[in-house]
Amino acid sequence: MDGVVVAAATDAHPALITAAVDAGVPVFCEKPVARTMAEGVEVLKAVAGRDVPVQIGFHRRFDAGFAAARDAVRAGELGRLHTVRSTTLDPAPPPAAYIAASGGIFRDCAVHDFDAVRWVTGREVTEVYAAGGNRGAGYIREAGDADTTGAVLTLDDGTLAVVSNSRHNARGYDVRMELHGFADSLAVGLDDRLPLRSAEPGVDFPAGPPHEFFMDRFAAAYRAELTAFTEVVAGVRPSPCTVEDALEAGWIAEACTLSLREHRPVTPAEVRRD
Repeated sequence: MDGVVVAAATDAHPALITAAVDAGVPVFCEKPVARTMAEGVEVLKAVAGRDVPVQIGFHRRFDAGFAAARDAVRAGELGRLHTVRSTTLDPAPPPAAYIAASGGIFRDCAVHDFDAVRWVTGREVTEVYAAGGNRGAGYIREAGDADTTGAVLTLDDGTLAVVSNSRHNARGYDVRMELHGFADSLAVGLDDRLPLRSAEPGVDFPAGPPHEFFMDRFAAAYRAELTAFTEVVAGVRPSPCTVEDALEAGWIAEACTLSLREHRPVTPAEVRRD
């Protein structure tokens, strides 16, 4: 066996990751690393210092648009950043059973935005302030979760990142990122399948059918992600998304969850339990 791909239920992730590493077999695991951050930290301890690569599935790192945005930031094309906007809007909420086990919208949905913000900007999050509400499915409220949220993240260089998420977007699946710098601005996701209708007279953008869900929006990214894992298995590249990377996004989600509950700013350092 050359490599293992883990796409099982979240509760099974820790045991499968550690079993593969113990057997000396490179492993790819869909996010999250574990059901809770405490369990994720235990996985990190179990694989730390081992010469077996582990890749966690954050597929936006393999999307052509997000990769181009990261390259533009690294090349200094935008100048110093001052604002980042990241959006994930689902066309409809998942079933009640999924919501009950998801860990909440920040851990399940917005965590992709948090990882993308870190990866594209190359900066760390120092503080979050989150708000949320429920205007749709009652079972989300009953689970103690929110169906629509917004979070303001302060990055370590002072850049502000605004993350917007919702389980309800009737027009389709909307994932975008905007990066605004002192020299230029750039957007990811402004293609002809953008699920947004313009109110401007005479404007027919976007012209194509809206993205319906993540499987059509990110099909190419998923292929690129698993292609990258074959290269990790072959030993020609390091893991492009480590357990440490995945946990960093998770700590931001934990901070946002606490911020929403207590209506106050929270630092990721406050919730970390390394």
